[in-house]
This record gives sequence, C-alpha cells and structure tokens, in this order.
Amino acid sequence: METARTSERQRTAAERRRRELLEAADRVVLRDGPQASMNAIAAEAGITKPILYRHFGDKGGLYRALAKRHTDALLSALRAALDAPAERRARVESTLDTYLAAIEARPQVYRFLMHPADGAADTADASPSAEQGFDVGRHSAPLLRRLGEELGQVIVERVDLGPDSEQMARIWGHGIVGMMHAAGDWWLADRPCSRERLVSSLADLLWGRLAEAGDRDVKGGPGF
Repeated sequence: METARTSERQRTAAERRRRELLEAADRVVLRDGPQASMNAIAAEAGITKPILYRHFGDKGGLYRALAKRHTDALLSALRAALDAPAERRARVESTLDTYLAAIEARPQVYRFLMHPADGAADTADASPSAEQGFDVGRHSAPLLRRLGEELGQVIVERVDLGPDSEQMARIWGHGIVGMMHAAGDWWLADRPCSRERLVSSLADLLWGRLAEAGDRDVKGGPGF
C-alpha cells in the first residue's frame, strides 16, 4: 500500500513539474515566437537543458506537448461557440470568430505552431541529429488533421446531411479547417480587412448548404 501511495505521489509531482515546464515554454514562445529555443526555455524554467530533455525527449516532443495544450484549449472554445444558444448563422460566425480571435490574441504562439523558423536549432546541441528548426509539415499537419476530424465529428452529430452523412461531415470538417487556417494565416500576416469583415465573408462562403441542412436531435444543445 505504501509503495502505491509513493508511486502516486511521484506521478502527481511529475505531472505538476511537466505543467510548470510547459508554462515556462509558453512564456518563451510568447516572447520569441518560432525562434524559441530549448536553451531559452530551460533558462526560463531555471533548469538545465538535459532535464528539459528528460521530460520531453527533444524539441519535437516539447512542440507536440505545446501543440496539444493549445489545440485542446482551442477545441474547447470552438465547441462552446458551436453549442451556444443562438441561431445557426450566428453560431457559424461565432465559431469562425473564436478561431481568428485566438490566433490574433497570441500571434507568436500561432507562428511557433504553424511557421517554425528555419535554422532555429539550438547551437549548443551536441547531437549530430539536432533539428534545424521544425519540419512544418511533420508537426503542423497532424494538428490541422486533428482539428478537421474533431469538427467533422461535431457536424455529423448535429447536422443531417442525408445519405453518406458521416463522410460528408468529415469532408466539411477538414475543408472548413483548411479554409480557416489559410484565410486566417493570410489575414494575420497582412491585416487587409477587419476581423468582423473576414468572419462575415467566410460565413457567406459556407452558408449555402448549411442553410438548407436540417438539425439532428441533439440532447442538451442546439444543432450546428
């Protein structure tokens, strides 16, 4: 029994320490964006880089942990927007705005996740296989796929698209995420219009089939 309690205390302490390290990494990313380095994160956390590697393995492991942390928060916010007690058009606009507001509020985090800097490797890395920055496709593509799958699941649960509804919902989920990502990336870099104008225009683009589709019976919430 004592061994089990000791093991549980150690696990809890390790999880708490991991959260603290992720919070330190977040602070560095907010400051440095894609140029955030393992050296800077270790210094921010008050530890050595080998200890940071012990928790995350390498820079890619830390990236994946940060990506999950921010993707979980974004998905929670998107689901809240989708489930708000409002008309469908208002919820579509609110969902688009939630995504754009998130990348606007923390642009350095967005750039770190989606636009890793070339040549951003830690110069002090002794390993011959040290990463030269992040492989954008290898790291960001799974993040976007996860968002697409999650949104597709939301759609299939809430919207009656007729025959082959599940496949259609997955197509829509990935298509909407791709649209939001591409349009948001362009908008964040150039700011060619207001966020409100972009939201309205994207909602117009989506609205045709969505306006016609019927809601499924969703317990405890509206349809899509």
